[in-house]
Amino acid sequence: MIDLGSLFVRPGRLGHALALVAVLWLAPGATAQSGASALTQVHDSSALKPPAGHNVAIIEFYDLQCPLCARTNPKLISAANQYKIPWIRYDLLIPTHNWSQQAALTARFLDTKGPDLGNDYRDYIFANQRSIETPAELQVFTQRFADARKIALPFAIDSTGKFAAEIEDNIRMGLRIGVDHTPTIFIVASGGHAPPFTEVTDPDRLFQTIDQVLAEMKQK
Repeated sequence: MIDLGSLFVRPGRLGHALALVAVLWLAPGATAQSGASALTQVHDSSALKPPAGHNVAIIEFYDLQCPLCARTNPKLISAANQYKIPWIRYDLLIPTHNWSQQAALTARFLDTKGPDLGNDYRDYIFANQRSIETPAELQVFTQRFADARKIALPFAIDSTGKFAAEIEDNIRMGLRIGVDHTPTIFIVASGGHAPPFTEVTDPDRLFQTIDQVLAEMKQK
């Protein structure tokens, strides 16, 4: 079950937490994959496009407790660095996971503390995921991350409900698109003969897929 305590529920943000719980449990459940996935049946592709000022980008729907997301994360880091393209991460929480919501909220809090802190935390959690089984163990690793960077973690990490609302928006967007598993990775493009989005169903083919999209973009 979803642990409301892990969402740091406080007066003033209970509505957001309950809304997030409703999205997770009333919508078709997302699942974590253990290998190459089937092609996503995309229903609404309006959100699958590069950010302003870019012609190509990586879009990922992930859950911080998803084992395949953790195994795929180093490949995504390498691809974003090698190709110098944006990597856009969207939360798609798995209802049966017992600490991923707490981690997602913490990551969004850290997003507000520095341009790279939130993503550094996501990468850190993925790197240590196999050692984290409970919310209490997550808190130990989170505190280590914060102490190493001299960041004070508030008791109520989402007192206004802003971060929970952002996660809820990510989940709803994923459901509109048709995403039902993590990780779901798209290479999105604008230009040439490249399709507007290409799904990476096998993480081992991430680089080949980006190369293919870039080549198609150059075609007139």
